[in-house]
Amino acid sequence: QLQAFGGGLVQPGESLKLTCEVRGFNADMATIGWFRQAPGKEREAVSCIEGLGLTFVEDSLRERFTITRDEFKKAVVYLHMNRPKHEDTAVYYCMTDAKFFTRPATLCAASASTDNIYWGQGTLVTVSS
Repeated sequence: QLQAFGGGLVQPGESLKLTCEVRGFNADMATIGWFRQAPGKEREAVSCIEGLGLTFVEDSLRERFTITRDEFKKAVVYLHMNRPKHEDTAVYYCMTDAKFFTRPATLCAASASTDNIYWGQGTLVTVSS
């Protein structure tokens, strides 16, 4: 079970942190990722993080978004959205393949139709002035 929260209305340039909690299995070393889906668009990868901290961030977001794991609760992953723009408005989903040491770039290459991927319910982020 994955639960994403922390979304809401934010002004352009105002930072926001999303939280993903993974429960139901030992996710401390599982690779976990964030995807997003804007209205009328396909779901796309944002960022993924491996159990030991190796990360992948989509090129277009690398300068503004970072992903981290909680220092003490490794099954909790954060997405730090810095300087958000209007085009970052989307439903943000956290996901995992429940496997240890999947390379983050590999997990982030998944799509909404990829088998054996677990998705959270999503949290809506609206960037608007």
